[in-house]
Parts: sequence; C-alpha cells; structure tokens
Amino acid sequence: MGKHYDELIRLSREVSDYSSIGAVLSWDQETYLPPRGARARGRHLGQLSALAHRLATAPEVGAAIRGAEGEKLEGAAAVNLREIRRSYERQTRIPTELVRELTETSVAARQAWKEARAKDEFPIFAPFLEKLVALRRRYAEAIGFDGEPYDALLDGYEQGMTAAEVSRIFDGLRPRLVALAAKIRGARPLRTDFLHRSFPAPGQARLGRRVLELMGFDFQAGRFDVSAHPFCTSFSPDDVRLTVRYDESFFNAAFFGLMHEGGHGLYEQGLPSAHEGTPAGEAVSLGIHESQSRLWENQVGRSRAFWRHFFPFVREEFPDALRDVTEEEMWRAVNEAKPSLIRVEADEVYYNLHIMLRFEIERGLLLGTVRPADTPALWKERMEQYVGVRPDTDADGVLQDIHWSGGMIGYFPTYSLGNLYAAQFLAAARKAIPDLDERIGRGDLRGLLAWLRTNIHAHGMTWRAPELVEKVTGEAPNPDYLVSYLERKYAEVYGI
Repeated sequence: MGKHYDELIRLSREVSDYSSIGAVLSWDQETYLPPRGARARGRHLGQLSALAHRLATAPEVGAAIRGAEGEKLEGAAAVNLREIRRSYERQTRIPTELVRELTETSVAARQAWKEARAKDEFPIFAPFLEKLVALRRRYAEAIGFDGEPYDALLDGYEQGMTAAEVSRIFDGLRPRLVALAAKIRGARPLRTDFLHRSFPAPGQARLGRRVLELMGFDFQAGRFDVSAHPFCTSFSPDDVRLTVRYDESFFNAAFFGLMHEGGHGLYEQGLPSAHEGTPAGEAVSLGIHESQSRLWENQVGRSRAFWRHFFPFVREEFPDALRDVTEEEMWRAVNEAKPSLIRVEADEVYYNLHIMLRFEIERGLLLGTVRPADTPALWKERMEQYVGVRPDTDADGVLQDIHWSGGMIGYFPTYSLGNLYAAQFLAAARKAIPDLDERIGRGDLRGLLAWLRTNIHAHGMTWRAPELVEKVTGEAPNPDYLVSYLERKYAEVYGI
C-alpha cells in the first residue's frame, strides 16, 4: 500500500497485541484470580494500559498517519487509516497517567464490588464509585465534547451517538413499552413454576455447550468458564472466551446468558482474521455487538421454532424438573413478561426500561446532579417508577451490574441500541431466508449464522453503525421494528 501505511499497520498491531495481553489478564481476574491477587493485578494492568496508550499516541504513529494520508488507499486500508486517525486524535488528548490511574482503580473497584455485592453492603463500593466517576469526568473533559460529558464517553462505545439522541429514542420507546406491559398484566398469567425447580450446574453446562455448538460457536477457538458476571472477551478470532453464572434453582439465567455471550463470541470469531489487529478486523460498535447477542438470546433462543427443536434435549437433561411440562408450556414460560429486579434476567418487554434507568443515573453522575452516595436510593425509586418493582437490597439494586466497577460509564445505552438493530437485522434475514423459521425448527442455525457472517461480521469497521444498518436492511435504524416484533410476539405468547 505504501511505506507509511505499512508502518502504521505495524504500529497498530503492536498496540493491539498489548491490549490482548491485558485482556488475558482481565479474563483471568474474573475467573481464577485469588482475592489477594487483585492489588498486584491492578498494577500489572495499569502498566500495560499505560504502555499501550504511550504506543498508540507516540509521535511515530502521528508521522505514519500523515504519511499514509498522501498514499492512495482503498478498501480496508482506507478504513484502517480513518479509524486509526480517529483513535489517535482521541487518545492523544488523554494523559497516560490518567489511563493508568483509571485502570488501577478499576481493578481495585472490581474486587470491592464483588465483596459489596456478596455482603449487600454498598458502603464498601461507594468510595470506588466516587473515584471512578471523578476519573471518568476528567477523561471526558480531556477528550472534549460539544454537548455534555456523557457524549465523550458514549462516543467511545457508539461512534457519533449523543446523550440527547439516546434520550430521544428512549422517550419514543418508553410509552409503547409501558402500554404493551399494561396489556400483558391484564392477560391470563403463564405457568412458570417449573423454571424454578432443581437444575444442577453440570447439566446446565452440558446444555450450554450443546446450544453453543448448535449456534456454530467454534470450541477449537473458544471456551466458557464461570464468573461473577457473564461476559465475552476476545484475544483474537481464534481465541474467544465466554463466561457464565449458574443458578441451580432457575433455568433461564445460565442458558440464555450463554446464548447471549455466545452471540458476542460468534461475532468475534467471524471477524476477518486477515485484518486482525487493525480496525478492519474489529467490531463496528458496542451497539452492533449487542445486536448479535440479543438476536441469538431472544429472537432465536426464545422463538417457538427454537423450542420445537431444543426442548427434547432440555427435558432429557432434566427429566425430573420437566416431567410434567410440554414444549408449548416451556416456550411460553421462557417468554414470560413481568417486572424483574435483575437486568440480565429481564424479559424483552421490560429490559429496555432497566437500561433507561441506568442511563439517566450515570448521565446525572457525570453532570453532577446525582451524587454517588445517592445512587442506592435513587435506583430503588426509579425501579419502582419504571419497572414496577422495588429492590429490598442493594445487591439486587445498584450493585447488580459489574460495569461501573470497571469504569464503563456510557456503555449501557448500547444494550438498547442493540435490541433495535437486532430486530431490524432479523427482519432482513427473514426476507433473505424465507424458510428461516422452518430451518430453526429443524435445529439448523447455520444458515442464519452464514447470513450474519456475510452481511455483518465480515466487514469489520468498514461502516459506522447507522451506515451498516442501512446497507444491510435498506433503511436507517428504525425503532418500529423492535416494537412491532414485541407486539406480535407477546400477542401470541399471551393471547392478547
């Protein structure tokens, strides 16, 4: 392509390698690190993040960017130059010491969060949250923003998106979701008692592996382990790690959690390996990433067609728990819609209301209108207002999510954006594969995976999220697909 571009790619891959090393240590922290190892691990990760930041913002990178701009670049090369330039401009505004401090604080905060959640004692985590909010505010101010601090952080996860735009989307969704929830509350309750019987973890693990294999997850290039909060991380398309959290008295948590993280994992495994270590080999945005997990978890995993195929395997694994349950009852039960305290266990109707609550609180934290010490009470108040339930404990309230302990403020809106994109993508997939539901009912999920690989995974960061949605579906992102999907589905589930 040109000597300057070649040098730019060499530098980009060097930074990517250090980031992957950090990801390995972070994965170990969540799965196998003993509690007393947290202090040293924070130092290790702090050093790595500082080193990666220095490399990413080195004068050599700026010189290579300027040189590559004079070379004739097309296709993936042009994408790489565009995204590396954007990242360079963003990161050079952030002091290396701030990056190190944020990383080290996040590792310590993660351990404090685990202890606080286990003991249901928010004061253990409170000082860390206060420090993380202050660091993130400094981070946003270093980057700069036109509207408000939240915009600078959100842009790191979903390029071009602003707090005002998220608020506009949520304002449009909220009344329609509330209206649907009201209809469901007036319907005859579903039978769901059997979901809360005994489901030993080993059996859940076997089922989890079976469903991941059915989805197309490559276990020669990935694995899953146990952690306090489920997640997916990738060191390369050939090494993708998932985690799960088992609840032996509730079927849904681990099963759908693994389908969710498996959707993330399939995206990572499907990225173009030829461009590994460069933007052309990376995911478009967190919203697009979330579209893949939510598509597999809900629109496939909770579909009638899926349970037509998969229910016999579940009953075979848990014959005592499901001895008196039919396939139809199972499908309806896993689609029950009711107020829930826990976001990761929330149904599709109420899920986005959880995200709205989190968005408003963390936006207030950055603006200074919400104090970290006030978040437990505010959380309970908003949960009652939006979702219709009030947590009795902080473990089921403000401490339930891992994100703030990692400093990931500005992340939550991508979950709802992912829901919007997923509904629109699946509508396009159904047009391209007219017998998609029949295939799913036979246990053939490879056709859907191939469509996702071709239309989404293979393109890396070629297009920004709104552009990709329009390329794939023929129109700009449209929330109507999500609401229409939910209204059709729950009309069938509840007979309303």
